[in-house]
Amino acid sequence: MAPAANRLQSRLAAGSRRLQLSALPIAQCAVAAGLAWFVASDVIGHARPFFAPIAAVISLGVSLGSRLRRVAELVVGVSLGVLIGDLLISVIGSGTWQIMLVVALAMAAAVFTDGATLLVAQAGASAVLVATLLPPGGAGGFDRCIDALIGGALGLLVAAVLPSDPVAPVRRESRTLLDELAAVLSDTAAALRKRDAEAASAALARARASQPLIDELRAALRGGHEVTRVSPMLRRHRRVLRPYEELAKRADYAMRNTRVLVRRTYTALCDDEPAAPELADVLSELATAVRAITAQLGRDGDRVLAREPVIDVVRHARALAGTFEPGPSEVVIVAQARSIALDLLQATGMSRPEALAAMRGDPDED
Repeated sequence: MAPAANRLQSRLAAGSRRLQLSALPIAQCAVAAGLAWFVASDVIGHARPFFAPIAAVISLGVSLGSRLRRVAELVVGVSLGVLIGDLLISVIGSGTWQIMLVVALAMAAAVFTDGATLLVAQAGASAVLVATLLPPGGAGGFDRCIDALIGGALGLLVAAVLPSDPVAPVRRESRTLLDELAAVLSDTAAALRKRDAEAASAALARARASQPLIDELRAALRGGHEVTRVSPMLRRHRRVLRPYEELAKRADYAMRNTRVLVRRTYTALCDDEPAAPELADVLSELATAVRAITAQLGRDGDRVLAREPVIDVVRHARALAGTFEPGPSEVVIVAQARSIALDLLQATGMSRPEALAAMRGDPDED
């Protein structure tokens, strides 16, 4: 019973965390939907303006994204579907083949116009609604276009008045990506230390599976920038997001270099090539340096305090290189460790020349 209770408790805790993270977007959708219905029904006077709250919810969504583009796609898609549906149904009537024809033509027109997924889907859905619910030849088609515009506009208004935090999701995704990078480096160090090819293979698979984390960080950045564009109150956060753009780019490069490093480690272990035990220590220190950057996210100093652990790794690797004659795999591992260190220093805000100078130990470049 205890394991089952623990699993249930874990699921409830995970669900609670997801709900907490989505609480504001859900509230935005609820408020926007209600306002859209009120404006379209009570202010404009449209009968059953179901497109208005639908447009409001779709334009906002539960997560951040390209809201401005979604609103445009939504309005254009609804307009295409309604226009084609209303014109054709008024001539050919309603029925099975008529619905098939109207949906096909509306979606084909949407694909020809733009091809965006939301635009095409809304064109097809709107054509279905016109063909099945709206009286042909009336003013309903034009009213539904207005309803879609009202819903989309109110969705953007609610996003501006009740904005989401543009930085918190970016910081959260950055931590997740850096934690994964540190974990891969730690796993590789352990595999190298134990000369365990299977562990190295698992680390390589983990590194190769990291691309979604990079994509999620970039999506969070796009969403954060969009919030600062839509909401005047949060435009000051643009300067906060700017360093995270460089962090995302450099973390991506660091993960790519890590994949090369892990693949070479795996090859060396499979081929029983020699590898200095101290190399595992270098990789462990590199993982610790990544965690130091993670610990500085959101703090004053803009990750400057995390630079010294990275430079220490470079010093250790340089000192190690002078103690033995490296083999082919050892050369690659050391070179990739240096490349990762360069990426990490640039992730802390240093330019490439500054980072290279720091790695060389030039005293004038801190």
